[in-house]
Amino acid sequence: MPSTTSKKSKRPDFRMSPRVDQVGVEERAMRIQTRSIKNESKVQGLKMVLSMIDLTTLEGQDTPGKVRQLCHKAMHLHDALPGLPPVAAVCVYPSMVSTARTALGKSKINVASVATAFPSGQSSLDIKLADTRMAVEAGADEIDMVISRGKMLSGEYNFVFDEIAAVKEACGKARLKVILETGELDTYDTVRRASDIAMHAGADFIKTSTGKIQPAATLPVTLVMLLAIRDFHRATGRMVGMKPAGGISTSKLALHYLMLVKETLGDDWLDNHWFRFGASSLANDVLMQLMKQHTGVYQSADYFSIV
Repeated sequence: MPSTTSKKSKRPDFRMSPRVDQVGVEERAMRIQTRSIKNESKVQGLKMVLSMIDLTTLEGQDTPGKVRQLCHKAMHLHDALPGLPPVAAVCVYPSMVSTARTALGKSKINVASVATAFPSGQSSLDIKLADTRMAVEAGADEIDMVISRGKMLSGEYNFVFDEIAAVKEACGKARLKVILETGELDTYDTVRRASDIAMHAGADFIKTSTGKIQPAATLPVTLVMLLAIRDFHRATGRMVGMKPAGGISTSKLALHYLMLVKETLGDDWLDNHWFRFGASSLANDVLMQLMKQHTGVYQSADYFSIV
């Protein structure tokens, strides 16, 4: 594990991360879900949600044809409905990055790639760095890495810090999203500590989940991470993005996430440069809701492509 004196000198004592008020966090998340949104604001919010989606396929059966189809969907969400924003990114495995890069052509949609022995993270640092460099060299604009949860739960915080810092360096100009896999972390306090470690190590985003473990993203866990981002920004002046991923499949829930972001971090984070949804089915539900607002009737799900 590479470790330099300069890196060590920048590390806070992560054992001192703030404790989380579990009752307060869960009550606030529950209150958010009772809010209603007026129609005009709802349409604006739904278009914002679309623009923040990382349209994702991360299956062992992924093929170049499936990835090209996903990229076509990303660029043509629903041609019958004018004025739709494109999604933020298409997220694939490293081996599919070049396919996605070619398929997206000159569009402004980013290519994101998972890396570092996703989803388990159970590999050596050399392999994780090679995985990262492979994706970047193939054309990835963003890297979604997983932390070593076993090391995190064992209290080896400096190991986790150094690994993230090394991957960040391997990313070059690509932005780094650090996946905590919160469903495997035992408490909100551990989620908060992992968030602090990731941000101090250079994360451009912190992300809840791989989507392979349940529970994945939840409003309370996301709130804990948003509060960590707020405190980090106040202390350092550096903005860090947030990406809840896994289990967000309805427009109503996605809008609740946006409310949480606005009330915790403010309007500056309501932009796909700083907030994303990791999702595979959310886009279709948002499109169905927008068509309802546009025509007054729901279209069948059969009118929207699965990928």
